[in-house]
Amino acid sequence: MQLQARRIFRLSLTTALALAVAYALAVPLPFLAPLFAIMFVAKPAPPLGMKGLFGLVLLVLLTLGVGLLLIPLLQNYPVAALLIVALGLYFSSYLTVNLGKGLVGALLTVGFTLISAAGTLDYLLATTVIQALVLGLVISIVCSWVVYPWFPEDPAGEPPPAEPGSSEEQSTWIALRATLIVLPVYFLALTNPAMYLPTLMKSVSLGQQSSLVDAHSAGRELLGSTFLAGCFAVLFWALLGVSTNLWMFFWLMLLFGLYFSSKLYRLIPTRYPASFWLNVATTMLILLGPAVEDSDSGKDVYAAFAVRMGLFIAVTLYAWLAVSVLEYLRTRRIRRGASLSADMETPPC
Repeated sequence: MQLQARRIFRLSLTTALALAVAYALAVPLPFLAPLFAIMFVAKPAPPLGMKGLFGLVLLVLLTLGVGLLLIPLLQNYPVAALLIVALGLYFSSYLTVNLGKGLVGALLTVGFTLISAAGTLDYLLATTVIQALVLGLVISIVCSWVVYPWFPEDPAGEPPPAEPGSSEEQSTWIALRATLIVLPVYFLALTNPAMYLPTLMKSVSLGQQSSLVDAHSAGRELLGSTFLAGCFAVLFWALLGVSTNLWMFFWLMLLFGLYFSSKLYRLIPTRYPASFWLNVATTMLILLGPAVEDSDSGKDVYAAFAVRMGLFIAVTLYAWLAVSVLEYLRTRRIRRGASLSADMETPPC
């Protein structure tokens, strides 16, 4: 089998298997397992070993524990706690953009926002979210161990050339941009954590992705992928209604995963980058996961989905606006500096 086909089958099958195992075991927030599967398996590389998994779980517990420490501060000293969260978000984005520590930065962002916001409603809810993240991580890695031997990578050859990095000034602007995308949604989530946690997850995803796009392509990539994810979520839910059981859930996830993987690895021609299709897949899962919970608890799934989708679009529009405004200010500042330098170099008549 060609390498491209192996990667497609590996990503789609691991995602579907992680989803089936998580829902079969009834772990908290089971849709996190396929989210982690997409995150780890999309990169064409062998899965983590046992030692790597142990270190990753330890890293998750340490970084997410920051959110537990913020809960008493938010309850007793809210202004100081919010300033710490703002600085923590900037530091997390700085780690991702400037130092290349994407996983550590993403986990710290989740700790500062998702865990602390959940803890203001109930400390048990915060610990449940941490438990769900750890279990989802373990399930996704174990499923990748099962699938990888059937669809392995080619023997290691020469490493690909490193991509040119951003300048320090540009990276600082990107970190500030990611912070401003997440922070207002975090403030909103503090008013009703149970309702706005999925929206906060979406904003964290946008904040991480904002480091990959510029103002010119932000509207097409951020807003377009969110709309498309909503359409795929509706189609997925309609097909799941034909036969609502775990097997149908697994096969549909495999089918949709095959399509997304084919777009991601360019088997199906597309003009959008890989980050676009990753965002479509992750947003679809963030929409489907709470919908399954709403159906199980007897809530109106369609009304809840409409509200959640509206919030996602609003958050995405705000992210687009933030990217555009900050890029405009940065460009104007650079042009003003260049103009001053040219005036200073021009000899007097």
